[in-house]
Formats: sequence, structure tokens, C-alpha cells
Amino acid sequence: MWVESLLQNRVSCIYQPQDESCFFPSLDMDPCGLVLLLLLMARNGSFQQEEVCSKTLINSCNDCIQSGPFCVWCKQLNFTNAGEQEAVRCNTKAKLIAKGCSSGEIVFPKNFLDVEKEEALSSRFNQQEPVQLSPQKIRLSLRPGLSETFSVSFKRVEGYPVDLYYLMDLSYSMKDDLKNVKELGKNLFGALKQFTEHAQIGFGAFVDKTVLPFTNTNEEKLQKPCDEDYQQCQAAFGYRHVLSLTASEKDFRQKVNEQFISGNLDIPEGSLDAMMQAAVCRDVIGWRNSSTRLIVLTTDAGFHMAGDGKLAGILEPNDEKCHMKNNLYTQSSHMDYPSVGQLAMQLGKNNIQPIFAVTNEVVTVYQQLSKMIPKSEVGVLSSDSRNVVELIEAAYKRLSSKVTLTHDNLPDDVRVVYTPICPNAGPAGGSEGVCDNVPVGQEIMFNVTVTADSCMTEKSFTIRPLGIKDTLTVTLTTECECHCDDSLKTDQDHCSHKGRVTCGICSCNEGFVGQFCNCSIGDKDEESLRAFCRRENGTECEGRGDCECGRCKCHNTKNGGTYYGKYCECDNEHCEKFQNKLCGGNGRCDCGICKCSTDYEGTACQCKKSEEECQTANKTVCFGRGKCRCNHCECNEGYQRPLCRDCFGCPDPCQTKVNCIECQGFESGAFKKNCSVACSSITSEKVEQFTITSKQCQHKDSEGCWIKFRLHQLIGEDNYKAEILSQRDCPEPPNVIAIISAAVASVALIGILLLMLIKSLIYFKDLKEYKKFENEKKKSKWAEADNPLFKDATTTVQNPTFTGE
Repeated sequence: MWVESLLQNRVSCIYQPQDESCFFPSLDMDPCGLVLLLLLMARNGSFQQEEVCSKTLINSCNDCIQSGPFCVWCKQLNFTNAGEQEAVRCNTKAKLIAKGCSSGEIVFPKNFLDVEKEEALSSRFNQQEPVQLSPQKIRLSLRPGLSETFSVSFKRVEGYPVDLYYLMDLSYSMKDDLKNVKELGKNLFGALKQFTEHAQIGFGAFVDKTVLPFTNTNEEKLQKPCDEDYQQCQAAFGYRHVLSLTASEKDFRQKVNEQFISGNLDIPEGSLDAMMQAAVCRDVIGWRNSSTRLIVLTTDAGFHMAGDGKLAGILEPNDEKCHMKNNLYTQSSHMDYPSVGQLAMQLGKNNIQPIFAVTNEVVTVYQQLSKMIPKSEVGVLSSDSRNVVELIEAAYKRLSSKVTLTHDNLPDDVRVVYTPICPNAGPAGGSEGVCDNVPVGQEIMFNVTVTADSCMTEKSFTIRPLGIKDTLTVTLTTECECHCDDSLKTDQDHCSHKGRVTCGICSCNEGFVGQFCNCSIGDKDEESLRAFCRRENGTECEGRGDCECGRCKCHNTKNGGTYYGKYCECDNEHCEKFQNKLCGGNGRCDCGICKCSTDYEGTACQCKKSEEECQTANKTVCFGRGKCRCNHCECNEGYQRPLCRDCFGCPDPCQTKVNCIECQGFESGAFKKNCSVACSSITSEKVEQFTITSKQCQHKDSEGCWIKFRLHQLIGEDNYKAEILSQRDCPEPPNVIAIISAAVASVALIGILLLMLIKSLIYFKDLKEYKKFENEKKKSKWAEADNPLFKDATTTVQNPTFTGE
């Protein structure tokens, strides 16, 4: 820890290593301590970076200083030699001095830091605005890429006021907890008095949105959402502010005693709605300007968040504004729940630190929520909330003793990293600095390193400790222009009286161009002259020269040679190397191509001329299918090393040469009329038996006969010797009469069979109809003795009174 203490006491020295009187006395210690100090310095980035200037396209001093943080410009007249471009003026300071530039002629804009406001840190709270963070305003002017480090001090003020807003879940499941909370005031005030004499407590309650499916919207249930046998029940509500922050224990007890349990349908509650309103309704809650602001949320259930409102048809997103009227949240039924991100942003913006006092069943849920809300704590609440005071006391100690320094509204291309200097420091080099277990009254420090990666206009951002009102405003500008204090005369001798010197180089008057303004462009415009210096509309003079009066004036190479050619496209230093020698030491480089000595060859003149390994058995070189380079065959496409004998990827000659074989052997086929011209690459003869040992080819010719032949490839690619069997295999022609007779007989037979099939179908159908008719005939009534349609002409009537006597 002595190393940390030493670093804290000498931080101003360590970050100014050029001040030897400040730095070296700190090294008067034993070797072990020195090693520890050096390691700590390395961790904090105290050692200077290696100075490197990575130049790109440099045409002026401004281009130079914008190309890298360690690039400087030499404005010395006549600094460049003949053939050198003005870009050599841009390099690191050490290299320019080594090249002959005077130190007084070097332009090197440096970082500038100005502390505009630095009030002393306060020790105690005395009814005035305390100062816990110093300095309060800083102005930085930075070279792009060059970091600047400054120190920020922080000290917790003794007796700093505390505003605690107790936000309670009043759903039916919390009825036992409410009884204990009504007796909470005395103990809670007593716990806060341990830390400050300026404590205030407020109270609010929440349930959920009073719409389906979150709450029963039956009129009776809205007025009494609890069980029928529970008498002390208040109407359903979303969020109600009960008591503004007050130092009166009596008022707290009186207001809390007036509260009753309410209810809803589902398990999650509208706790995020309530926290959002408590955070943004500053005047309603009564948050003080200078205080530690705490929201204690007590609940035994999870929470609804953005998107859940769609279940009730609520589509309007939360607007993060205050909507309180008569102490009730008026937009509860019209606006969706806030997202966790929205809530975290408003809690941070208003310096409010939440404490989640929740039951064991949901502690995991709120631990995950706490990870997304900076400066928040989670405690396990007993089933009846008896331990809530101890929970709040422990959470407050953890929150107040942990100091987290971070930033807001950081501009683009700006990086800020923090190095905490304190006994319980968090990791260095991150986007926030953390010191833990910081007691009241102890001063701690943070080294803040700011880097701007590009040029920008004036921007500002704030650095602040989370949960604390104090801020440091950093105003940032970048230094991207050279200030060379040049004369304004426009007819200086150095520029041929046709321009003025700007940072060591000529800025020509209108109508003149060139390194010394010695080229008059006359009635032409400068762009048309420059077009003559571009090859195929490419880079002007290939980037290796200056265009003067329409001609390229080539620069020198780094090794002292020169570029040449119409467009400076050539040099004699960029040829292929062999064994780290240009052109293998066996030739000369000519415009990027090696010109080899008499006995050498190759792209880098790396091998002696020889054909020993390229000779074939028949005394040819690579079988005439390649070239011998560096004593190895470089085969034509498709042919295989080492001697280019076989071509596994080439078309089969049996297929490609069949037409030539037919015309040479049998005077027929596609090449019959110009056989000698089309087939000059083949020498053939007709044989009775093959003597060539290559594979046998067999193909049909234009007359349908089978031709058998063999090919032997001679020297070269398309050069063959062929042997053709004199006898072709021609199949006998078909018997036309037999074919016609068979076809006629087949047609006749098929016709007869079809007729027989049709006749059979008709017969069976008629037989079926006849049998059906016979069955119907048997069932008919008219086959009996009487015709059912006949009526007798005689009608018999009986006298009902006639007895037969």
C-alpha cells in the first residue's frame, strides 16, 4: 500500500517525467520497492509511448500534424534537397533534427490544459452547497491521437443530507408487511441519524394499472379489490404519492397509518411506473438540490416493463415525464410501463440510488435488474418486513462508500479512461473508475486520460460520481492547424517573387505553380496541366514526383537513387530478390524487371542456364510441350512435370482425331474434301495388325462402321502418328420386308383382339340387362289375375241397419 500512497503523493511528478527534479527523488528506495513502483507506473500508463510518425499523403504542415500525434513539421527554408518531396519535412522531432532541421524551426502543436474552476473540497455540510469533486471546469486543447492526463479529487462530506423515499407495494400479499411499516418511522429516522443530522423521509405506494388483465375492472372490484372478508381495503390504483420528503417523524407515522391494502389480478406489479414518477417528479417528491437521494422499493413480486401494456391495449410508450395530479399517477391507464433502460437513465440523470428490499422468492429477479441500474443495491426482505431498517442501513453503507467516476454525453471519436488512486481501487484503464470502502472525509484521486482521435469543433462533456450532484465539465477542442508566424508578403524571394512562404514552403500567387512558383500556367488552368502528369487518370506522377508545368519532376528514392520515366513510374530498386540480393546479384534491375547476365536466367536471375534436367530419352527438351527454365520444365497448360509427357486434363485424342482417321484411312467423313489441310498434324498408315503399344481407340464413322486405330503422340502438343486397321466392322443392313410384314401382322392381330374385347363387353352388358328385366317381370302386379288399374262398373252398398232377418 506504500506504493499507492507514494504514487498518490507524487502523482503530479510521475505524470511529468521530463521534470527530473520531481521524478528522480521518488526513486531513492530499495530495488524491490523500485520494481514495484515501476510496475505500478506501467499499469497506470505512465511511460511515454514510442514516438512514431505514420505519414500518409502530406502536402502541407496541417496535413502533417493531422497524420499522427508525434508528427512534427520543419519550416526551415531550403530544407529539402534536389529531387526530394516536401513530405520529408514531416517526421518525428528526433529524425528531423538528425536530418539537419534546427529545433527552433520545428512546428509541434502541443496539448494544452487549463483549469478554469477549482474550488476546494468541503469537509462538513454546513447548510451551504458542499464541494465533493474538484476541479469543476477544465478546458483541453488536444492533438488528435495524443492523450492528456489530469487528476480529479473526491471527498465524501461528513453529515451530507439524505433524502429517502419509501416506495411500498400495497397489493394484497403485502398486508402483513404494512402493519410493521406503520411502526417503522422511529427506527428508520434513528438509523439515518447515525449518518447525518439532515435526513428526510417520504412515502409512496403502488399496485398496478387499473385495466384488464392487470386489475378486475368490475365497478365493485375496483372500489374493493381485496377478499370479501377483508374490510380495510382501498380502491385499486397504479401509483399514489402519500408523503413528500419531510424531517418530521410524526408526519411520516400519521400518513403511513392512513394507508390500507389494495389488490390486483396478476402477480407482477407496476413498480417501474412508480419508480419513474418518483424519479422525474422532483417538486412533488421534494428532492433537495444537495442530498444523497435514495428510493427504497419493498415488494414480494416481480415487475411489469415496456411492452406489457399491449396486453391491455396500451400502445403509447412511456414519455419519462411527470404526470401527477392530486398525488395520483394520471397516465397509468393510458401509457405503457417504462423500459429498464429508460428507468436507469432517469435514475442516473436525477442522481437517485435505488435499494430493492424484496423477499427471497424474487431476489434473483431484482439482482439481475440491479446489474442494469448503476449504483443500486438488493437486500432480502423478511416475509413481514421486520428487517427493513437493517437492510436499508447496510445498503446505504455499501452505496455511499463506493465511489464510481464516469462520464456523460461523450462526443464521437473521444476516448476517456480512468485510473483510480485509492486503497481499494478497481481496475485501471476502463470507462469508469471505482474506489470501494471509501470512508467519510478521506480524499481519493482519479487520473483521467482523454484522447481525441480526430479533428473537431469545440465539444464538451461531463465527468461525475454516480449518485452525486457534483460534476466536472470538460470543454474540448483539437489542435489541427499549424501556427508558423509567417510573413504576409506575397512577393518573397524564396518563391521567385510570385508567392509567399507558408510554414517553409511556397504558396503561389494565382497563375503560378511549382515548388518555387517558377512556372506560369498562362491561359491554362492548373488542373489541365496536372492531367499531363497522370497515367490513365491515376495518381499524379505515381506519387513519386511533383507535377511542374505539365511534366513530372521525379523525387529521389529512400536509398539515394532516383525515380524516372514519363510518370516517375520506374526505379531500379524494386526488383525481385534472391538470397536477399537484388536480382540474385546476377543481373541488374531495370524499371522493376531483372535483366540477367549471359549465363543466368529466372525472374530474379537466381539460376544458371542449363537444360540437363529437361532432356528426354529421345534427346528433346520437355517433349516440345514446355520450356526449360532454371533447369526445370515449365509445362504448357495441362501437361505434367517433370518432363511434360502426359496431359491428364487434355481432351481424349481418340474423340478429337476420329474424323481425321476416317478421312485418311477410308476417304470418307466430315474432312473428306480437305483432309490434307485439316489433318496435317497426323501421320497415319493402314495396317493389318497394330505395332503401336498405346491404348486402342474404337469409334463409329459416318457410314456406321466401326473403325479401330491407335495413336502415338510425337514431339510437340498436336503431333500424332496413327495406325488404322484396314478392315472396318460394318454391320449388315436390316431386312425391310420382314420388318414391314411383322408390323402389318401385329397391327391386324391387335385390331382383332380389340374387336373381340368390345364384342365381349357388349354381350355381358346385354346379358346383365336381360336378367334385370326378368327380375322386374317377376315382381310386377299385373302378372296376377286382376289388373290393378281396372275398376268394376258395379258398386255394392250395404245397409248398415240391415240385420239379415
